Amino acid sequence: MGKDFAVFIMVYGRPDKMYTYNTLKKQGYTGKIYLVADNTDETVDSYKEKYGKELIIFDKKEASLKMDSGDNSGDLRSTLYSANTIFDLAKERGIKYFFIMCDDYIKFDYRTNKEGNYPSLNFIIKDSLDKVFKIILKYYKSISAKTIAFSQGGDFIGGKDNSYAKKSRLTRKAMNSFLCSTDRPFEFMGRLNEDITTYVNLGSKGNLFFTISIISLTQNPTLETKGGLSDVYLDYGTYVKSFFSLMYNPSSVRIMEIGTKNKRIHHKVKWNNAVPKIVREDYRIIA
Repeated sequence: MGKDFAVFIMVYGRPDKMYTYNTLKKQGYTGKIYLVADNTDETVDSYKEKYGKELIIFDKKEASLKMDSGDNSGDLRSTLYSANTIFDLAKERGIKYFFIMCDDYIKFDYRTNKEGNYPSLNFIIKDSLDKVFKIILKYYKSISAKTIAFSQGGDFIGGKDNSYAKKSRLTRKAMNSFLCSTDRPFEFMGRLNEDITTYVNLGSKGNLFFTISIISLTQNPTLETKGGLSDVYLDYGTYVKSFFSLMYNPSSVRIMEIGTKNKRIHHKVKWNNAVPKIVREDYRIIA
């Protein structure tokens, strides 16, 4: 990878379980990695001891005063502050292009075979993440999107009949992992559910946020892994975080129940109300 590229991993409370860091190395990423911690983390000294100059510590309270968290609870448990701060951290270090990632990824997979078809089994990327990142970065440079994200395991529920599996395409959302540029800054908003809230809110203003379906990441189950935001989800479930997206985008987000036996509250984006339609230039009428 080039000197102006890096991966920034948001870390908190689990220095002995560096899933994303180890997965990147194992699957062939050789570029720069920075771990982004905040000064409220009681385990930050352990991170510093293990990772030295790869660790960056920022003042979370100071950062929170500059950002739109969407609530007045005073609760700072959120990736909002580190995700937004990473744009400045990258610029300070001469990094133009970068991924923002969480710390709990256990693998990266191809979701299509060589023929571009969705197989019965996905294929783990072996020793070639550098190549994958370079290809995605080349595409990112050629378009005007704010960010590109990898798909997630849950996007493929239903297997071959899933809409992601039926056609290799971009979908107009971005969650969890974000390929970004200091030349295309944007600000995450809302203390919880910030990724959904951001791509809907900024998408409504014509900004492009994309997910690619041919590559996916897999995370450890949130509530089974201590640290990170596990305690937040145990406290609030999905109820509170879903209402953050509704509050920011009342014309295009609604609240609904999902699940069969164990139902839970979740957000639902009404895309016809959410974003401008993209019409091919061929159909432009010139007066």
